Amino acid sequence: DILGPYSTPWAFQQVGYGPGVACFFVFGIMAAYSGFLLWWMFMKLDSERFPIRSFGDLGQRIYGSWFRHVCNILQSLQLVINVGIIILQNGQGLSQMAHFKLCFSVCNVVWTLAGMILGQIRTLQKFGRIANFSVWLNIIVLIMTMAFVANSPPNYVAAGVPAGTIPPPVMTQAINLQPFQTQLEGIMQIVFSYGGAMIFIEFMAEMRRPMDFWKAMALSQIFIFVVYMFFGLFVYSYQGQYVVNPANQGISTYGLQTATNAISLTAGLIAAALYGNIGVKVIYNNIFVELFGFPQLTVTWGKYYFAICVIVYWSIAFVIGSAIPQFSNLSSLVAAVCIFQFSYTFPPFMILGYCMQVDATKGDREFDVNNPDA
Repeated sequence: DILGPYSTPWAFQQVGYGPGVACFFVFGIMAAYSGFLLWWMFMKLDSERFPIRSFGDLGQRIYGSWFRHVCNILQSLQLVINVGIIILQNGQGLSQMAHFKLCFSVCNVVWTLAGMILGQIRTLQKFGRIANFSVWLNIIVLIMTMAFVANSPPNYVAAGVPAGTIPPPVMTQAINLQPFQTQLEGIMQIVFSYGGAMIFIEFMAEMRRPMDFWKAMALSQIFIFVVYMFFGLFVYSYQGQYVVNPANQGISTYGLQTATNAISLTAGLIAAALYGNIGVKVIYNNIFVELFGFPQLTVTWGKYYFAICVIVYWSIAFVIGSAIPQFSNLSSLVAAVCIFQFSYTFPPFMILGYCMQVDATKGDREFDVNNPDA
């Protein structure tokens, strides 16, 4: 995840210390349980003859084709909006680096073109090393951001303080009492932090040893809970009501701000390419191959069509990010509509259907007149 850590200070600013910590803890436990359910169902239903390659495949195995279509539509929507959000985030960062002298649409176009090139990588296995590199880049940005906000004032301009006015002192709150809609937007940022469940099946399908996923997910959930929450609390404590989303763009000193932007732009591009890779595969395999008879990605013509689809996909993401240039609202929207379902609604719903079908296959025992309730 690339967006989660940078949004957590803003989430705490919206709800306060108490509700923020409580939501991080509860959502973390629930996300870990949902991940376990997905792993359990994958282990029970996957096979060489009938492989499960996506979230939609698992849903179809339990509830039928209608649920597969629901999963694929929401997954495609989430992935393309995620890519659009990252284009928007990187565009904001590049605009800051250029002192806002470069057209904002051009800033977004730059990252769209870069994503079209990096997105030509077809297999998730080839993303392994650069994805690991991206995680360490994020950690570096988090450390730099904490060090800089602790030794410099907030970015009052980015926080919306009118020029020429004396800003009030930094204030933090245990519970931020404000309209429910505003608090909900902050909570949705926390939901975004645990938004990886929709691609868990894709990862399991490409892992040789099933336990690798369980270990990786457990470590990732612990990392998100500890690092993300600590980062959010730290930055919020120093910047209070002046927190900016994403957090590193709230650094007031231009040189320090530029340093974090330069690193986060690279990490963001890698994450967007990963999201785009899976998003294009979902659309290509479930629409073009099944409905229109396009060739598989393993053949030559399939690779050519994949390259074209990547370009179209990133173009759509560019339109979304440029048409709705409101980072917090756009990320909250996709968290509420898509991420919440994959992380917290669908896994329990699917395990219910799985258990019902397993119990139904056992049949009823012979009726015993002396023990009718058996």
